[in-house]
Amino acid sequence: MPRETILSGDDGAHENDPQTGSDVAGQRRNPQTDLGEEDYALRPRTLADMVGQREVYERIKIAVDAALMRSEPLGHVLLDGPPGLGKTTFATCIPRDLGVPLQIASGAALAAPKDLLPYLTNAEEGSVLFIDEIHRLPKAVEEFMYPAMEDFRIDITLGEGLSARTVNMNLRPFTMIGATTRSGLLSAPLRDRFPIREHLDFYSSDELQEIVRRNATKLRLPIDDDAAAKIACTSRGTPRIVNNRLRWVRDYATSRASGTATLPVTIEALKMLGVDDRGLDPQDRKYLTTLMRVFDGGPAGIEAIAHTINAALDTLTDEVEPFLLRSELVVRTPRGRKLTPLGYKHLGAPPPDKNPEEDDRQSALF
Repeated sequence: MPRETILSGDDGAHENDPQTGSDVAGQRRNPQTDLGEEDYALRPRTLADMVGQREVYERIKIAVDAALMRSEPLGHVLLDGPPGLGKTTFATCIPRDLGVPLQIASGAALAAPKDLLPYLTNAEEGSVLFIDEIHRLPKAVEEFMYPAMEDFRIDITLGEGLSARTVNMNLRPFTMIGATTRSGLLSAPLRDRFPIREHLDFYSSDELQEIVRRNATKLRLPIDDDAAAKIACTSRGTPRIVNNRLRWVRDYATSRASGTATLPVTIEALKMLGVDDRGLDPQDRKYLTTLMRVFDGGPAGIEAIAHTINAALDTLTDEVEPFLLRSELVVRTPRGRKLTPLGYKHLGAPPPDKNPEEDDRQSALF
């Protein structure tokens, strides 16, 4: 079993044996504290255990196998995609398949080059450094990483003024894995230093159903196939959401039923959670009903909608709208957000009749 070296924030380095849970100081340490106890238990342990993302899996598996055959460090890997699709899971499974230590850092916590220095100097030969939300790295830290990624060296300035001198320090070859939900915020020089770049997409209902069945077994929850399919189809194509819904169904089944997740029990659990058949939660429906009732279906500006429903603008653009747009319930037009006929149908309301004069006016504008 490979050792895992986990660095998070300012906690320092811990070399942990997954079987004993002991660190270098001889004190027992629970690795679940890094990812959350249940989250840690539900995550796949190796690449072969992962469900979905098969094209990404195949490409990364080839790169991992080739690195093992050549006894060389894996090339730097950049993973991007919406939250909850498995970027962190890939980043933790890759070092296990390679049999090398892992360090974990957050882009938001690396405020200056000195914050990154311990991770680089502690990196063992062929080890993996995982930086989550790498797009949040300051420019100075990003530029400090360039020689470390390309030449495995860093330049450290000692002293100030006329007495200052630069020391060149060689690093042991390592692999950097970066994860980001907003790849567009990464600078081109940083993106180009990742030879392996993969985009993670949403999961199919069948893949989510398989995740539900596997994780229900881990949670010791008896579940029907129909119940698993119900949870899968209401989880927005996202494994993180499917796991959260599965945990809630387990709690509901334990508290209100016999402990078995049947289809009626699952329907009642999701109904209490406020999740409908398409996976929309109360905030999503509030957005849609406000757009229909207050703004006559749109077009309406996002700021006007946010003020009307008393929600933060970032919450709507980052959390609510992406799924509504992907579900074709709402469209973005040059004039604002607009409810689609499918959106009206989901709300149980007939779409308004088209106004020919309005159509002619729009045609003249564009």
